[in-house]
Amino acid sequence: MRGGAGGPDSPRTLLDPDAIEDLALGATILGTGGGGDPYLGKLMALQAVAERGPVRVLRVEDLPDDGLVLPVAMMGAPTVLVEKVPSGKEIETVVRTVERRLGRPAVALMSAEAGGLNSTIPVVAAAQLSLPLLDADGMGRAFPEIPMCSMSLAGVSATPRAGADDKGNLVLLETVDNVWTERLSRTATVEMGGSSIIALYPMSAEEARHSVIPGTMSRAIEIGRALRRSRQEGRDAFSALLDVTRGRRVFQGKVIDVLRRTTGGFARGVATIDGLGGDAGSVLRVEFQNEHLVALRDGVPVATVPDLITVLDSDSCAPITTEGIRYGQRVTVVAIPCAPVWRSEAGLRVVGPRAFGYDFDYRPVEEVEADGAPHRD
Repeated sequence: MRGGAGGPDSPRTLLDPDAIEDLALGATILGTGGGGDPYLGKLMALQAVAERGPVRVLRVEDLPDDGLVLPVAMMGAPTVLVEKVPSGKEIETVVRTVERRLGRPAVALMSAEAGGLNSTIPVVAAAQLSLPLLDADGMGRAFPEIPMCSMSLAGVSATPRAGADDKGNLVLLETVDNVWTERLSRTATVEMGGSSIIALYPMSAEEARHSVIPGTMSRAIEIGRALRRSRQEGRDAFSALLDVTRGRRVFQGKVIDVLRRTTGGFARGVATIDGLGGDAGSVLRVEFQNEHLVALRDGVPVATVPDLITVLDSDSCAPITTEGIRYGQRVTVVAIPCAPVWRSEAGLRVVGPRAFGYDFDYRPVEEVEADGAPHRD
């Protein structure tokens, strides 16, 4: 992020091409395997900025009091997003639809989640609509379902929610709760071909100040910059990543099997990794629903949601998404502490292992590492 006086936290900071490159890389790390293809998202954002100019970034505290904040995102299975590219018209359609429904314009757009595509789609939207972008998101990472965000935890309604596809279809939802928003949105997205552009969780500035996770974009850019500079300077990229994220190495090995299927609007599956080096003789299973959910070493959980589980190429330290993991890849699995809100009792009810059907409780990854052994029920 460059261009503004007052440093990277200034409300006058601009997202230029260099910052977008770092954002796409860092957000893919935070996306835990989901959030969409980073290359596609980066290209879309770079084109939008080239055509419309850099995007201004606002801090949460700098929002105007009477402003409407509107998150935008792409919804659907990552396996579909690789081949089903947005036309570009959907973004303005969904934003203007929610504005008309509420009778007031948005003063800032926002990323709903961190992820390679879902952190850059809002950049495209902000450039197209000449609006600033809020330095925040609703997850601090990526989760697969609409209610799994900090705004929902704070009691903010996800509707009115607009969704549009590349064919020109538009769906406006008003639901009784955010669980119904997910159910109806998922059904509509499946019928739209597996992916759609959505605008949801419209908020006042006051609601945003008390419900979003601030600083996510800055954090993604910081992560991307740290990796880029470590490579340029010939330093170890993994050490740089662990330093900037406070992450832990969980496992290193070779991918020996990938089971992946697209069902119900999600990419679900498991990657099996045979240990190498110090992990030889062990097997790690990484299970995912769009995003990585749990990492099981010899059947025992060593990292789980809501902490971030990121799979990286062992040579380049490049993040590998759930749609990109393949047999034969040599990978390193890293776990990163999640945003504090998800470690609360209320947060774990929504995004802890049991929320995804697992029969074990969450333990922070740093506690598992300190004990030297994961938790068994």
